[in-house]
Amino acid sequence: MKRIILTAVIVILISNFAFGQKDMTKYKALINTADSLYNAKDYKNSATAYQNAFDSNEGKAYPRDRYNAACAFALAGDSEKAFYHLIYSAEHPRIKYKNYNHITTDSDLNSLHNDAKWEKLIKLVKVNKDEAEEDLDKPLVAILDTIYREDQTYRKQIGKIEEKYGRDSDEMKKHWELINEKDAINLIKVQKILDERGWLSSKIIGNQGNSTLFLVIQHSPLKVQERYLPMMREAVKNGNARASSLALLEDRVSLRKGGKQIYGSQIGRDQETGEYFVLPLIDPENVDKRRAKVGLGPIEGYISNWNITWDIKKHIKKTEKAVKDKK
Repeated sequence: MKRIILTAVIVILISNFAFGQKDMTKYKALINTADSLYNAKDYKNSATAYQNAFDSNEGKAYPRDRYNAACAFALAGDSEKAFYHLIYSAEHPRIKYKNYNHITTDSDLNSLHNDAKWEKLIKLVKVNKDEAEEDLDKPLVAILDTIYREDQTYRKQIGKIEEKYGRDSDEMKKHWELINEKDAINLIKVQKILDERGWLSSKIIGNQGNSTLFLVIQHSPLKVQERYLPMMREAVKNGNARASSLALLEDRVSLRKGGKQIYGSQIGRDQETGEYFVLPLIDPENVDKRRAKVGLGPIEGYISNWNITWDIKKHIKKTEKAVKDKK
C-alpha cells in the first residue's frame, strides 16, 4: 500500500494526470472511501471504490491512487485487475513507475508473485529505475537501496507478527530486536555518508536514496537525531531534502524531549486498549495550516491510516489528562 513507515509520500502531479478545472469532488470522495475500506481490511469493496473513482474521471487517476487500487485488488484476489493497474503505471511514458524496492517488498502484492506477469512487471520497473538513475552515483545508490530494504522490510512485517502472536509475545520482542540490530548497522553507514558528503540531494542519490537518509535518522536515538536535525534543516533550505520529511523529524525530536509535536505526524497507542491516538500537539486547531506549508495533506486523511477520527476536543482532553498524569 502507499504507506512508507514513518515518512511522508509526496505525490507528484504529472501534467497528464492533473485534472484541470474539472470538479473532483466525486473522485476524491470515492478515493477517501476506498482508503477507509482498505484500512478496515474490506479489500473487495475498497477495490471497487477505487475503480469507481477512476471511472468517474474517464479512467484517469493519480499514480498513487492507481498503485493503491492494485494493492486492494491483489488482496481481494483479483490479480487480473491488480496487474492491469501496475503494468499500466510501469508502461505509461509519463509515469514509468520505478520504485523497485517498494514494490518488491510490499506484502500487499504477495499473491501476485507466482504469476508469470509478475516477472514481466518487475523487469519493467527495474528498467524504469535504471533509466531514472542513469546519472546518479550508482555505487552509493546501491548501498542506500540495501539500507532502505532492511529499514522497511522488517517494519512491514510488524502487523502480521502482532496479529499472529500478539503485541507482547516473544516473537514480537525478537522481531524488534532484529529491527534494532539492523537499524544500528544502517545508522553507522548513513552517518558515514552524512559526515563525509553531507545531506545529498535526489540528483545524486535519487528520491529513494534521499528518503533513506531521512528514514535511518528518523529511526535513530535522540542524540543522533539532534545532531543531524540542523543539517537536515539546511538541506531543506537548499532543496536537498523534503520539508515534509523534516516535519516528521521535528515532531519526533520535540516529543522525545518532552514537548509537543507541531505537525501531528506521530501516533501513539494505548497500552491497555490498543487504540491509536495523535500524540500531544501544539495549537491543534491550526495543524492543517502548518501541514500544508510543508507539503503534508490534512491530518484527518493522514490519521485514517490508523483508523483514527480527528476530534479536536477529544484530542485536547486526552493531552490535558496526559500532562496531569505526568505531574
